[in-house]
Amino acid sequence: MAGKMKEMMESWSFLDTAESNFRPLVVIELAKGTKEETIEWFTKRIVDKKANGGAQLLIKPLVTENGVENIYLVGASHLRLLLGAEAVGLVKECSDNSMRTFTYSSRKTFKHYADDNHDFLTMAECQYIIKHELENLRAKDEKMIPGYPQAKLYPGKSIVRRLLTSGILVQIFPLHDREELKKLSHSWYGRVKIGYQPLDDIRCYFGETIALYFGFLEYFTFALIPMAVIGIPYYVFAWEDYDKYVMFATFNLLWSTVILEVWKRMCAILTYRWGTLLMKRQFEEPRPGFHGVLGINPVTGREEPMYSSIKRQLRIYLVSLPFVCLCLYFSLYVMMIYFDLEQWALDYHKENESNFSSLMLYVPSIIYAVVIEIMNLIYRYAAEFLTSWENHRLESSYQNHLILKVLVFNFLNCFASLFYIAFVMFDMKLLRQSLATLLITSQILNQFAESLLPYWLQKRYNRRMKKRMCSKKTDMDLSLAEQVNMEKEMGTYLGTFDDYLELFLQFGYVSLFSCVYPLAAVFAVLNNITEIYSDALKMCRVYKRPFAEPTANIGVWQLAFETMSVISVVTNCILIGMSPEVDALFPDSKMDLILTVALVEHLLLAIKFIMAFVIPDKPRDIQMKLAKLEFESLEALKQQQMKLAAESLKE
Repeated sequence: MAGKMKEMMESWSFLDTAESNFRPLVVIELAKGTKEETIEWFTKRIVDKKANGGAQLLIKPLVTENGVENIYLVGASHLRLLLGAEAVGLVKECSDNSMRTFTYSSRKTFKHYADDNHDFLTMAECQYIIKHELENLRAKDEKMIPGYPQAKLYPGKSIVRRLLTSGILVQIFPLHDREELKKLSHSWYGRVKIGYQPLDDIRCYFGETIALYFGFLEYFTFALIPMAVIGIPYYVFAWEDYDKYVMFATFNLLWSTVILEVWKRMCAILTYRWGTLLMKRQFEEPRPGFHGVLGINPVTGREEPMYSSIKRQLRIYLVSLPFVCLCLYFSLYVMMIYFDLEQWALDYHKENESNFSSLMLYVPSIIYAVVIEIMNLIYRYAAEFLTSWENHRLESSYQNHLILKVLVFNFLNCFASLFYIAFVMFDMKLLRQSLATLLITSQILNQFAESLLPYWLQKRYNRRMKKRMCSKKTDMDLSLAEQVNMEKEMGTYLGTFDDYLELFLQFGYVSLFSCVYPLAAVFAVLNNITEIYSDALKMCRVYKRPFAEPTANIGVWQLAFETMSVISVVTNCILIGMSPEVDALFPDSKMDLILTVALVEHLLLAIKFIMAFVIPDKPRDIQMKLAKLEFESLEALKQQQMKLAAESLKE
């Protein structure tokens, strides 16, 4: 280990930063009017050697017709990227077809490696390495950012994060590769076809996190097809006969469990092939918004902000929790207004009995669906503010608390009315109508807000940009300066949070109450097919290219979907117990019916958890490969220890 570290440090030390064949990978935009001494200090830290606390990258200003703007292009030499790949722990395929963590010393054992092959690392991996190195630029002895006394620094503070929070650094984003983007667009959404998405190409261009989302979207769409196929006959032949939804609800229970367990296996297969299943988790740095009194981290020994966990807990339980409860109460209040509107529409229809009055029956549900989407959006901003105010040290902790807040509110806001109709009003006809209206309206609004509107705005901006540049060139003919100026004005992709949330709510509509409205799965499939194309379009045409982020699974969303499937077991069991067919089996005692339903529900939950335990999360061949790698690592460690012991004995 010591020899390896010495070799790597020598490589860092002699690394040449003056590479003639400069390839721009990442764009840095500074605020207009940024002081020269700040720019000089920041660029010096970027190009300085690792031994001096720099990032040892390449940087050049973007020169346009108007001269030099505050936009800089960042790249790196081939050797620098290879050493960076080892530093971040990238996993690549070896010549023997096994997946191993890349090391510079053993680089020639990896498949497709050659000293002159600059495509060994994908562009997304190169940009991820540069982002990692920029984020790990840390202050040494500086007390402030030169030229900005109010922007305080302390040893160990991330320079880039301080520049961002101070407004000196406007944005950092990776450049698109126009040629590769054109190829990906053509194979992904450029032509309407029946087939799988090019997940490996998506992963190479956008990274594992986004590729895994599209993989899950595709898998979930295919998994919905059996529900849709079974739901169509129920719609055609048993629309008003609720006795027959018992079999549909029973199938629903098994379906919701099996698809999530099978997804875990598919996820393991994908991430093993991409190398992220083997990536070791790095020590998490404090998130950008974390603040507190400067202290010493007992784990790393570095100076960083320290914040009392007691204060954080007080903020969570005395402010955030009451606020969430207040929002939930308001959501229920709006729901009761909706039921008043439903009653008004029903009374109006009884009095008039016309085509117009029949249409009015759907108006309250449509209005309520729109109000739900607006409330979800407003609450999302409030939840983000509160979670940030709670001052979580780690990004993972921040995300978990944010997701929990948003999921609780969205679940109650979207499904409370359906539970009330089903289990308080016992009105299956109204339940069917409300479910259909909420599902279809939310899908239409999401498609418009997430894809059509951003695409239209981006098309308008592109036309203005091209007219201003007096150019009728295609995207492929744009100069580098034109490309950078066009991309820097694009919207920023904020991650897969909203996309997973939409699928989570859709899964709830299908798994909780689709036995009452069997066409729910049909509409979900149709929505997801268009979602694949619209999401692909916005990734390639509407938003800036996001930085690749390695991931081994869909994270906390897997738990969220599994929790929803447990709730669906309870819901469907109660719906089965409420059906006239089952109710007729217990004419004398309703208590026997309740106990029987509870017993069946517990048995089904037990079967569900047994299935989750029996079905392995990883296929056997991947388990064997992981075990083999672990064994080889232990053997290598033993040999190294024996070698060190032998050397110490000689001395």
